[in-house]
Amino acid sequence: MAGAMKLARSKAQLVENPNMAWAQDLSPELIKAIGAAEVAGAAGLILPAALQIATALVPLAAAGLALIMIGAIITHGRRAEYPSVVVNLALFSMALFVAVERFGPHAF
Repeated sequence: MAGAMKLARSKAQLVENPNMAWAQDLSPELIKAIGAAEVAGAAGLILPAALQIATALVPLAAAGLALIMIGAIITHGRRAEYPSVVVNLALFSMALFVAVERFGPHAF
């Protein structure tokens, strides 16, 4: 949902949201790229496993989302937005878990 919101709304609309104040520091193009990467990562987690097609994409999508969360943790940490850091740490942990498990012992 966060990625879709970044794609659908303008930078000015995002900055109005208190949870998206970080967007004022980035270019509109970068915000759209982050949103597209988040949407692609979510699709990469769900669709290959659900359709049993190209299931090797699941751990790759999870690893990509983990990298996005590292960037989010750094961004929110620099802005002292600590509740957002906690959320991003939880999302990072879940994405990392999926990546490790799907690359390793529980591959499709």
